[in-house]
Amino acid sequence: MTSGRTKYLVVATKPWNRRIFIETICRYPGEWEFIGQREDLTPERVTALAPQYIFFLHWSWKVPAEIVKHFECVCFHMTDVPYGRGGSPLQNLIVRGVRKTKLTALRMVEELDAGPVYLKEDLSLEGSAEEIYVRASRLAADMIKRLLDGTVAPSAQVGPPTIFKRRKPDESEIRQVGTLPELHDFIRMLDAEGYPRAYLMHAGFRYEFSRAALYDGRVVADVTITPVKKEE
Repeated sequence: MTSGRTKYLVVATKPWNRRIFIETICRYPGEWEFIGQREDLTPERVTALAPQYIFFLHWSWKVPAEIVKHFECVCFHMTDVPYGRGGSPLQNLIVRGVRKTKLTALRMVEELDAGPVYLKEDLSLEGSAEEIYVRASRLAADMIKRLLDGTVAPSAQVGPPTIFKRRKPDESEIRQVGTLPELHDFIRMLDAEGYPRAYLMHAGFRYEFSRAALYDGRVVADVTITPVKKEE
């Protein structure tokens, strides 16, 4: 016997996503499920749940085409699409000197970040990466609440796309940084759990930086120093 309540699914990988799900999203009307592991997102499991919407708060992998084709999948992308489609949007924005952006709720299609847009809301890019991600998760929760009544229709993106490339871990090494503000931005944009933090290599040690602050003509940050293992 089923409850007759509408079912929804939230998919995300980060602890702040799960926290906002528990504190806010799962309290919305309906039955809510959460998937936080890549291997758990399968067509079979999603079909069994039969959600009206699948909301992707933070997801770094391609979603199986069978899921995108047969279910209403909504992702939250941290750019004003069609500008900034693609990977590592937060880092790609900050390295370009961007201080504020849009959080976009869009319908997922086969082409990455190319689907029609439900909603766009202003999002500040001040603070550490983790602070920004938490801020975006809270904003996404508010946007989900607006989408639940089904009255917001998605509209096609307008204009030529700008594509961002996903950053690689070795791009977190501090190399050519021209000014202290740029150095501060570089450190803070990588300062989140699960991300490769900004680092330097020197004399057999790796120096990783976090909790950076810019004031009085200097950058002050926490530094974690670990020896580099020599290749055998």
